[in-house]
Amino acid sequence: MSDSPRQPLRILIGADTFAPDINGAARFAERLAAGLVQRGHDVHAVVPNTRHVDEPDRREVIEGAEMTVHRLPSTKLWWHEWLRFVWPWRAKHHARRVLDRVKPDVVHIQSHIVIGRGLAREARKRGIRIIATNHVMPENILDHTTLPDWANGIFVKLAWADAKRTFDLVEAVTTPTRRAADFLESAIDIRGVIPISCGIDRTQYTADLEPRTENRIVFVGRMTAEKQVDVILRALAKLDPALDAKLDLVGQGDQEPALEALASELGVRERVVFHGLSTDEHLRATLTRGSVFAIASIAELQSIATMEAMASGLPVVAANAVALPHLVHEGENGYLFEPGDADDLAAKLATVLTAAPEERLRMQRASLEGVLVHDINRTLDTFEALYRGEQVPGGEVPRGGTRAA
Repeated sequence: MSDSPRQPLRILIGADTFAPDINGAARFAERLAAGLVQRGHDVHAVVPNTRHVDEPDRREVIEGAEMTVHRLPSTKLWWHEWLRFVWPWRAKHHARRVLDRVKPDVVHIQSHIVIGRGLAREARKRGIRIIATNHVMPENILDHTTLPDWANGIFVKLAWADAKRTFDLVEAVTTPTRRAADFLESAIDIRGVIPISCGIDRTQYTADLEPRTENRIVFVGRMTAEKQVDVILRALAKLDPALDAKLDLVGQGDQEPALEALASELGVRERVVFHGLSTDEHLRATLTRGSVFAIASIAELQSIATMEAMASGLPVVAANAVALPHLVHEGENGYLFEPGDADDLAAKLATVLTAAPEERLRMQRASLEGVLVHDINRTLDTFEALYRGEQVPGGEVPRGGTRAA
């Protein structure tokens, strides 16, 4: 592999979730791949197919960039709405085939679970540089199991033990925030995890800094248990009726029927819009016209949706959990509330919705300023340095890498 920063690389990205899936990890992998293509690299993605068929060397347009996608035979997780997986015992077989076909300069795995696990082991045998990014939280794993509580604990312990075995094979491990890096280091006893923001293209979002004529609360994300959308619904029901607040829920998931039933039970159904699966254009328009973004999730390693809201100039009210405090600074661009506490969330939402125009404008500008450090170009610069074994911005050095002079 050339050390010249102008020499294009052949990069293989391995991910267990990718388009057409809708979730943060998939969106990150897609945007990373597209950004690398736009910088002139030869990008290949190895991901689950949408059916149990092997389709290598497909040319696909992802986030506006054309790349080669190797789609592996996958099976739907029978109790989950959309999640598909490659048979674990076939992971190394598929990895060998793809690596022999692509001959990449670097492999970047997006999880240690199936595809990444196989790629790491086979790439290591070939002496190929491997970078790993962790997007996993225990709550994310448990949301996809049907095990009893006592078995969930054992499952998570075994999963993290396997994660350590995979991450011990790679040159560098990254995760979206410093807090997430600290969590991973303590969970599996490794050192040197590098925080790198998922990054977003701020130019794709539009901020409306004019005063609002209606109060619209927005949430964007999967309608699943760990997102705790029910807490937002309960908070909506506790707001002063005089505010006439509406709630826009953008996303879909297995909890939608239960959430619709809860909205009816709370007497707020007519004030909640379930947008379901949305186009990017519709999502961005919904954010632009919103008054405040609310997120109650307790399992966010970063939250691309929150960054999108900030890039749209929205104040944010977020659960004081995991990585959200990295994005939401109390009294600056919004407020933090006690996780699961609908009364606290309602109080913080009311503070934003009743703020004087100049106070609201101050919070909006703080959101726009706060998202600057999450520009996708910084993210791409950092990963390019890791791929070459160079010092990354901020001084971190990958294991086995060298410090730049």
